[in-house]
Amino acid sequence: MSRWNTFVAIGDSFTEGLDDLRADGTPRGWADRVAEQLGAGDPGFRYANLAVRGKLLDQIVEDQLPVAERLRPDLVGFCAGGNDIIRFSCDTDDLARRFDTALERVTATGAQVVVFTGFDLGRMHPLIRRLRGRVACYNELMRASAERHGSTVVDLWGMAPLADPRTWGSDRLHLTAEGHKRVMLRFLETLGEPVAEDWRAPLPEAAPAPWRDRQLEDLRWMRNWVLPFVHNRVRGRHTGDGFLPKRPELLPLDAGRRPAV
Repeated sequence: MSRWNTFVAIGDSFTEGLDDLRADGTPRGWADRVAEQLGAGDPGFRYANLAVRGKLLDQIVEDQLPVAERLRPDLVGFCAGGNDIIRFSCDTDDLARRFDTALERVTATGAQVVVFTGFDLGRMHPLIRRLRGRVACYNELMRASAERHGSTVVDLWGMAPLADPRTWGSDRLHLTAEGHKRVMLRFLETLGEPVAEDWRAPLPEAAPAPWRDRQLEDLRWMRNWVLPFVHNRVRGRHTGDGFLPKRPELLPLDAGRRPAV
């Protein structure tokens, strides 16, 4: 039985679990997977997931942080800032200062707080890879913040298996079920919880894709994801508009899952 009785996850699409879908089409993701492991065999374990896709750091602080403060869980997973990083412009130092202020509030609840570095974008499409320096800078500032506040860091940057394209969805921004499973394993390992698998295990060797196929896939990605993203941003539309947290209250694992609307 886990030493954690209550777990709250706050953040954006990464924590909501996009591209790791259940049979009914609702997102699962690393946080649900962590809760399932921590709550196994413990009918008293309760879990809330307040994350909503597309949310910026300030929106997470305004909408989700007060709920976490009210719920006062034993364990909090806090990941924020990724959507700020991919905006057309971003002051990384200012973003890190606001993250630090938010982290101070989360840790003041008395919970064990787990934060995440950003992913290493070095093997991504050149358009995404341009953000690599921002992510690296933000990572180091977050690490310093976590050290100040006694938080635990899950190092996504150092997870070599996530460099495999098969751990990423078609939009190249969200992890597949395989990617979320490996994040769950690293999260639990970081907490000192027992795990049955090793997140470091390489994926089965894949046949090399022909150059032409890779180029066509890049074109499909631009058409299906990048251009609509820019179109919506220019018109003030945001990914999370109209969506609510899937588990807004601390409830047992078999209750409280709210489908996206």
